[in-house]
Amino acid sequence: MIKVIRAKLHGIRVTGAELNYHGSVTLDPEICRQAGMYPLEFVYVWNKNTGQRLSTYIIHGEPGSRCCILNGAAARTCQPGDEVIICAVEYLHKPEELYGLRPQVLLFNGDNTVAEHLQYGVSGAEDGEFLFELS
Repeated sequence: MIKVIRAKLHGIRVTGAELNYHGSVTLDPEICRQAGMYPLEFVYVWNKNTGQRLSTYIIHGEPGSRCCILNGAAARTCQPGDEVIICAVEYLHKPEELYGLRPQVLLFNGDNTVAEHLQYGVSGAEDGEFLFELS
């Protein structure tokens, strides 16, 4: 099995940290829909400000709120205003399955509006090498 990226929120800002709440990350469902991320899906969270890394699961917050709230133990790893990367993964059985994968990547402005919507891709070269694509 090969673990690969399936969706990514890059540079979304933490809007809250709720220590006394059920563990998870609360995200705006409109942002999740654009990225192809699902409620209860496990994700990795990487804090660009501190280097902290954790895994947790998504719950949906208020639509249109642009929220990114770390809950429970995860609240200890981030402060409001920190930039984080949230990444969902997928498992492939063989490298050739990379050719059909088009991970959605959202880049964010400081107010958690989407600045850019990109896609990653992989194609093959004649020599059998994998070529990374960004569009």
